[in-house]
Amino acid sequence: MDFSDSETVVGPASADLLPDSTAMAVKVVVVGGFGVGKTTLVSSVSEIRPLTTEETMTQAGADVDNLAGVERKTSTTVAMDFGRIRISEELVLYVFGTPGQERFWFLWNGLFEGALGAVVLVDTRRLEVSFDVIGRLEDRGVPFVVALNAFPESPDYPLEDLRAALDLPADVPIIACDARLRESCRDVLLALMHYLYNLSAQPVG
Repeated sequence: MDFSDSETVVGPASADLLPDSTAMAVKVVVVGGFGVGKTTLVSSVSEIRPLTTEETMTQAGADVDNLAGVERKTSTTVAMDFGRIRISEELVLYVFGTPGQERFWFLWNGLFEGALGAVVLVDTRRLEVSFDVIGRLEDRGVPFVVALNAFPESPDYPLEDLRAALDLPADVPIIACDARLRESCRDVLLALMHYLYNLSAQPVG
């Protein structure tokens, strides 16, 4: 996501230590097509210095990756992004962002190990880059919520039209967000936690 004002937290190393009150740590993954804002979301929401693996894009990569709609993008995640946020005194989320290009999708196996759920970040200007991502999550049986990232000139579709276009089940939450803003990203993660809780509360069988 080509914005320069992400609210990245930079502080002393002591701020990276888990609070003593932490009773549970949960791993979640942020996925989405190329250039939808995953690195921005992880960097914005993290309360510690985020780990990113962005590299400058070269012409060789441009010949492989589909840059339609993100022609100004100059860097890309090649392994993962990582951040951490405390949701409550007891609950901490470890947030992992995946690479968007299909050539790096082989890394998903490791990134999803132990993850309870996922956020699918969507750019409504380029819905088609989300189709394969959602399909892979469904194939894996990973529960997820969909977050609509606010880009300039993003079309404003009715939610039911988006649900139909993305072929989402009726119970999958769709949330509007701005990946540059920490509170907005935190709301998305809270929506995922509520969704996972509701799924766990449903009777089996």
